Amino acid sequence: MQNTDPQLKLKHFQQLLLQNPKDLNAQINCGNLCVELGRFEEAAGYFRRILRVTKSDDARNALCYSLQAFGNESHNTAQFTTAEACFEEALQHQPLNADFWYNLGNAQRELNQPKKALFAFQKALSIQPNDADTHNNLGNVLRELGRLDEAIAAYKAALKINPNLHHALVHLVHQQQHVCDWQDLSAYIDTIRHWVNTQPTAQVAPFAFLAMPGTTAAEQLTCASHWATQISAGIQALPANNSNHQKIKIGYLSADFRLHPLAFLITDLIKAHDRTAFHITAYSNSVMDASVARKNLKSAFDCWVEIGALNNQQAAQKIQADGCDILVDLTGFTQNSRSQIAAFKPAKLHINWLGFAGSMGAVNGAPLYDYLIADETIIPKSAVNHYAEQIIYLPCYQPNNAVRPVGNAGSRAQHSLPDDGVVFCCFNQSFKITPEIFALWMQVLQSVPNSVLWLLDCNPWATANLKIACAAAGINKNRLIFAPRAPIADHLARHVHADLFLDTLHYNAHTTASDALFMGLPLLTMIGNTFASRVTASLLNAFSVSVSKPLSKKRLNAFEMPNFICASLAEYQATAIALANNPSTLQAAKNQLNQAQLFNPTLFAKQLEVELMRILKMHF
Repeated sequence: MQNTDPQLKLKHFQQLLLQNPKDLNAQINCGNLCVELGRFEEAAGYFRRILRVTKSDDARNALCYSLQAFGNESHNTAQFTTAEACFEEALQHQPLNADFWYNLGNAQRELNQPKKALFAFQKALSIQPNDADTHNNLGNVLRELGRLDEAIAAYKAALKINPNLHHALVHLVHQQQHVCDWQDLSAYIDTIRHWVNTQPTAQVAPFAFLAMPGTTAAEQLTCASHWATQISAGIQALPANNSNHQKIKIGYLSADFRLHPLAFLITDLIKAHDRTAFHITAYSNSVMDASVARKNLKSAFDCWVEIGALNNQQAAQKIQADGCDILVDLTGFTQNSRSQIAAFKPAKLHINWLGFAGSMGAVNGAPLYDYLIADETIIPKSAVNHYAEQIIYLPCYQPNNAVRPVGNAGSRAQHSLPDDGVVFCCFNQSFKITPEIFALWMQVLQSVPNSVLWLLDCNPWATANLKIACAAAGINKNRLIFAPRAPIADHLARHVHADLFLDTLHYNAHTTASDALFMGLPLLTMIGNTFASRVTASLLNAFSVSVSKPLSKKRLNAFEMPNFICASLAEYQATAIALANNPSTLQAAKNQLNQAQLFNPTLFAKQLEVELMRILKMHF
């Protein structure tokens, strides 16, 4: 043939096959031309037929090449079931191909099949043991399976092979934080901060970064902007849809519409939205559990759309087709994030709220999200330059259900707590506990005889490491009491046995703080300089208004909630000791919290709606 246009050449050979379906030369040409045109699924079809006839290595290799290309293409467009099928078929022909096992594992992990993915990555490493990326991805699956010690070992193996594998070091640090293994942590974090400040292409997950002690709000913005740029590469905004409708359409996007702390924050808010002015839709990427929490959430929305089976572009197109005016992302850069959807600009305005305690960053100077909901404690007006988004200020950024399920508290003895003595507690996740705050807690225990510290039993490695650190500080390790995981009603109930909640510093209690306050448990915190380190202070400031109103002048001086917000570590330590030695003050605080109406979702909904209508009017 003289024509060099591959499309015309392909059409020519396809016509030959219509005349003679067994023409092997035409089939080979069709397969090769489909590869040239990037039509890999069609190419695989031709090479399958050729392989059945010829049994040749060339046909087998061509088929595997096409399957790999189509599998990668499918993975990149979130068609993970198709990707899995491609690599499973390729492995039938080349079972010792480590790349195929690696890619199969990646697809299976996306399909929430961690045990299958684990097997695939282990097979890949048995063939090619010095692949750093495979060790890293093996670590990710081990982490998801709860095998944190093995995950840490896998990340270390990856870094031994490639010390500059950015995401492996980030994963290692975050998992060491989860197991409270603080060895070399400061040096690792300094390295990651250097990457964030000097290497825009370094893959540093924003959530893990903001959880690292010492990172600043400015660095967190830089990290988020780098990440936002990486995940939105090649994405073009959808054509604007400026259609108008009678009601304002609000879409809430989340991977956590299930039995998750989010449900206890927003369910009553969703119910309280004014249906004469707003239509409320859930865009759910969450596990379909059978929990009452998910059932209640689902019934609170006007419309519920499952987007788990849609890729990001398809989900964005659905959101736009629904006429969404404001899309509120409640997950942000946390687990199972779908924040790439915002890069398509499917709604008129896009808001970052609750899921991620920081800015979602900017791409080429333009914010990924238009707005972030906060309050003046979390983001003082002087700090707005550390956030890419415009700030929507509410009196308090965190909503809460008016009522939470509370079980039977039982006795102190049933929780392995002493009948007498002060019970300090912190039910934050273990990754929030830093060497600095733990050392301070040990000094508090040293200063308050017969006191104990009640922590959440997050994982066996953290429990063991904290006991070791306790003993190293000269404190009897039996003064650390670990509360097992429990259903939310039972967990809330047991708060009544604690006297004072000692907050973590760099990353505060968030929903955990509202749990404690709901149960009448005073919190002591130190206010920091980042979003994540100011949330407890935000709640305490908001609730000080609630608790001060019913008080007599005689009682007002005994306890005011802002007094539980410290400005320094020294003040935090001294206040914890002073409160432990003044049980009447702690009891007064409990009484006031129990008397106050701390959560008012109806009022919160009205305050939020005023702001949503304001920004829509301002832009459109």
